[in-house]
Amino acid sequence: VQLQAFGGGLVHVGGYLRLSCAASGIAFGLYDMGWYRQAPGKQRELVARITRDGSTIHADSVKGRFTISRDNAKKSVSLQMNGLKPEDTAVYYCNARSAVSSNDYWGQGTLVTVSS
Repeated sequence: VQLQAFGGGLVHVGGYLRLSCAASGIAFGLYDMGWYRQAPGKQRELVARITRDGSTIHADSVKGRFTISRDNAKKSVSLQMNGLKPEDTAVYYCNARSAVSSNDYWGQGTLVTVSS
């Protein structure tokens, strides 16, 4: 199983980035997908999740700025991040959680840095 996240980088305040996560080795359509982030000295927190049927939730801190989406044919999940703020600086992790078993997988993380 591999979750390969990419798209992170350095951006100025108010800028945008699009993160993507490519999954392999799983029956993608049976998994709820999510993006989490962990800032220095803080606990990992949920950013957004999308269920296998496309229902989404977004953390209050990113509502209206970030949008999660998935492409089942490409086995990928994306996070469009607009209006970035310094407090969005973190390592962003892709997560795959099975809707039919206890399988739960994490990607390696991609760093997003927002400079003021």
